[in-house]
Amino acid sequence: MRVRAKLFATLSHHLAGVAPGTPVEVEISDGSTLVELVDRLHVPQDEVRMVFVNGRIRPLDYELQPGDEVGIFPPVGGG
Repeated sequence: MRVRAKLFATLSHHLAGVAPGTPVEVEISDGSTLVELVDRLHVPQDEVRMVFVNGRIRPLDYELQPGDEVGIFPPVGGG
């Protein structure tokens, strides 16, 4: 199945040549979870702080559906 993934901020360096927040189509197996998507994108799990699926925060064990849109964010600091 296919999903669309966006890596934000410092995570974007894991997708060479793709600007932060740019969606990429990813082919994954039916029944895959967010953990499997993160691994498929070669993003270390300890760098992931928050994941949205179709605009809603989801845990890493969430099972993806065909056509889902996923946003993956690192920890964010600010002042």
